[in-house]
Amino acid sequence: MTAPPEKTPRLVATDADSDERTQEAALRPRTLAEFVGQERLREQLSLVLQAARARGGVADHVLLSGAPGLGKTTLAMIIAAEMQAPLRITSGPAVQHAGDLAAILSSVGEGEVLFFDEMHRMARPAEEMLYTAMEDFRVDVIVGKGPGATAIPLDLPPFTLVAATTRTGLLPGPLRDRFGFTGHLELYEPAELERVLVRSAGLLSVQTRRDGVREIASRSRGTPRIANRLLRRVRDFAEVRADGVVTGPVARGALTVFEVDELGLDRLDRAVLDALCRRFGGGPVGLGTLAVAVAEERETVEEVAEPFLVRAGLLARTPRGRVATPAAWGHLGLTAPPRSPFAAAAGDGEPDLFSGAAV
Repeated sequence: MTAPPEKTPRLVATDADSDERTQEAALRPRTLAEFVGQERLREQLSLVLQAARARGGVADHVLLSGAPGLGKTTLAMIIAAEMQAPLRITSGPAVQHAGDLAAILSSVGEGEVLFFDEMHRMARPAEEMLYTAMEDFRVDVIVGKGPGATAIPLDLPPFTLVAATTRTGLLPGPLRDRFGFTGHLELYEPAELERVLVRSAGLLSVQTRRDGVREIASRSRGTPRIANRLLRRVRDFAEVRADGVVTGPVARGALTVFEVDELGLDRLDRAVLDALCRRFGGGPVGLGTLAVAVAEERETVEEVAEPFLVRAGLLARTPRGRVATPAAWGHLGLTAPPRSPFAAAAGDGEPDLFSGAAV
């Protein structure tokens, strides 16, 4: 008798990831009045939108810049809600050809808000097509190739383009100049993050104490997205290993389990600092060497770990490579050696920290 074939185990998708995304979406403010922090930007944006509603037209194109997690996507959604207009979402990496952009623009309806995330990663030919779309609400669709190519003008209904970028300098000047309003989102102060957390805790039905909220806010790197993520992880810890209430000791215990220290540094951040100080004497050391030392890609170290370490004053980028600051040595509980870069006295005959080629 032939044995029945073995059944291949089936991977059953759970709702955990979906629930996490749903919870994150539920925490987004719906109006400018609900949006916490960025007071100057909110006031300016409110004036722009109120004036557009009073005129009965579409709002000017808006460019939002700032670090990830500060609320650029949320503000785009709020702009659409305040203008009572549909929101269409795309991203720079999804537009690699002018034809991709033409297809998106041709489907935009009158008064709609088109949100472009990571606009700095859009292809250059598409950016040039966007110039006339933003200024004249028209695109020229090229049909054919070579001498027989024909440009067919396509009129577009008035719409509002909201673009988000973490690297404004990568956008061409002519593109930046076509935005009627440009806003920059700053990192949040701990007190502002506490307000974000109190609001989020109410929406998630999480019981908190002020010391618990303060503990989470102080480790959130000035970023609401990180604060909300840490709140959900502390909530899990409180429900499993405590009485469900987020207090200061509970928050500290939870964040220790999830490897987030008192400055907000995670495993990768500490690995970079540890390698820089313990293995390379504080630097200077090249990015590639540092990435190999922590077993990560160059891009991961440069784009994920370094920005916060530089802002926190723990790491410096110099022409000769990455250098640990005295604060980094102190944070790791180490004593900087006398010949570490920042400890070296200027004019002692040794090469200066900022001299020489980049490593």
